[in-house]
Amino acid sequence: MMDTSHENVTGSTFRHRFDFEGANKVRSEGTCGRIRLSILVFVCCFAVMTGRLVMLGFASPAVASSRSGAQDAMDAARPDIIDRNGEILATDIRTASIFAEPQKIVDIDEAVDALTGVFPDLKSTWLRKRLAGKGSFTWIKREVTPRQQQAVHEAGIPGLGFLHENRRFYPAGNTASHILGLVNVDNQGIAGMEKYIDDSGLSVLHDTGFARSRDQEPVQLSVDIRVQHALRDELSKNMKKFKAIAAAGIVLDVETGEVIGMASLPDYDPNDPKNAQKPDRLNRMTAGVYEMGSVFKTITMAMALDSGQVTISDSFDARQPLRVKGATINDFHAKKRILSVPEIFIYSSNIGTTKMALKVGRENHKAFLRKTHLLDRLQTELPESRSPSFPKKWTDLSTMTISFGHGLTVAPIQLAATAAALVNDGMYIGPTFLKRDKTSIKGETERLVSTETSAAMRYLLRLNAEKGSGKRSRVDGYFVGGKTGTAEKVVNGKYSHNRLRNSFLAAFPMDKPKYVVLVILDEPKGLKETYGYATAGVNAAPTVGSIIRRVGPILGVMPRYEQEFVPTVAASF
Repeated sequence: MMDTSHENVTGSTFRHRFDFEGANKVRSEGTCGRIRLSILVFVCCFAVMTGRLVMLGFASPAVASSRSGAQDAMDAARPDIIDRNGEILATDIRTASIFAEPQKIVDIDEAVDALTGVFPDLKSTWLRKRLAGKGSFTWIKREVTPRQQQAVHEAGIPGLGFLHENRRFYPAGNTASHILGLVNVDNQGIAGMEKYIDDSGLSVLHDTGFARSRDQEPVQLSVDIRVQHALRDELSKNMKKFKAIAAAGIVLDVETGEVIGMASLPDYDPNDPKNAQKPDRLNRMTAGVYEMGSVFKTITMAMALDSGQVTISDSFDARQPLRVKGATINDFHAKKRILSVPEIFIYSSNIGTTKMALKVGRENHKAFLRKTHLLDRLQTELPESRSPSFPKKWTDLSTMTISFGHGLTVAPIQLAATAAALVNDGMYIGPTFLKRDKTSIKGETERLVSTETSAAMRYLLRLNAEKGSGKRSRVDGYFVGGKTGTAEKVVNGKYSHNRLRNSFLAAFPMDKPKYVVLVILDEPKGLKETYGYATAGVNAAPTVGSIIRRVGPILGVMPRYEQEFVPTVAASF
């Protein structure tokens, strides 16, 4: 017999090895298949993602364009505004704004609920309409706080995004609002010095793609924020004390024409200007024109003396009222006697002032007012201004009433600028809200009155503060001089005896004036301490005194107690 055991073993071994190698080959082929399948799946996923991105890129150019255009506009920067000492009054800060891409909003109700939860002021119907629109880009909320931005971000609503922009910030709030003005939501100046900056070339730079950096030269104002605060504070306190409906004031440098401080109350916060457009927020110093009452006698007196028709030693009969064409001109506190020129001024005689104006003549009167810039619109950097109003036909009656402050309306800043010329040796300097020095005004001044007339006016203004209606304006050591004005307001076409607009025009120190101060109180009320009187001498005059007491040391005008200034007048008068 043949031995087949070895052969069987060998055959069995071969078959087992064949089966093992076959199994390994099958496994290897299965693994490769899975790898190839995985690779195919990944390739397909990336292909889908790439295709989707390409589709979005081609399908939504408006989204990118709108977003890019909005960001370009929002990147426009404004220069800082600083006061005369370098204190920042207005600057840009970075803030976020929320936009939506309606095409990407998945659940409008969810988005509306999330947004109204963060911004309760947004109306659901308005919001739903914007989110359901067909547009590719729409604003939802501009200039949000970091906390609001974070809340929207955490809501995780597809189709909502953020763009960063420059927002204007005013560190002093209300303090200088009427000077600084406003910007709109796109950071464009729309009022005050902000608009002046845009009109001076900033808007052109923005339109052409420049002025994107905050490293711009700051705009330096003539204003001293310390004086501005003191002025506004005193106006606010006295407005409340005398129950006035409004108050306004200005501090003007008589040597340079710089506005050191100017305020008008009520005012507004430029950081939250929701009240800026209310009628009572008008800038009364530049954009309002008023009959200024007896402070205007300062102008008439200067005209009469400078004309040579009247001297300071002259006298005029004030015993009887004047009656012209049915009108009667009388004195509030009638002396019923002949008054000297200084007495006419300190007793504020309408009769005496009228007679001086008539002696000069109506044509010369009108010409003088034109010369002193009181019949034309005053141009400053602030766009808010109005033209004076006066009779088209200038008659003798016009001269009579205008001589004591009725029948002609002017902006208070106009009167302050002219008054500055009357006390600074007669040279008119146009007022400015930009910082400048004495050297820069050469060639820009003009003579309004002679040095002799100016000396006489300093004498009369000081005399009135010492002995006349301005006694309550006195501040020890500051030699204040000034003139009161109590003007009846026109109500329904008639002058109202119970509604007054009071003013006090002052300068200090009167031996060598440096600053003019003008204050207006609108409809002040009589108090027990004023014995029920509501005239300018008991409210506007002490308000000016309080202002000078506070701002004098700030401006470097220190009180002098070692001597008392005795007013003198040029010998020619």
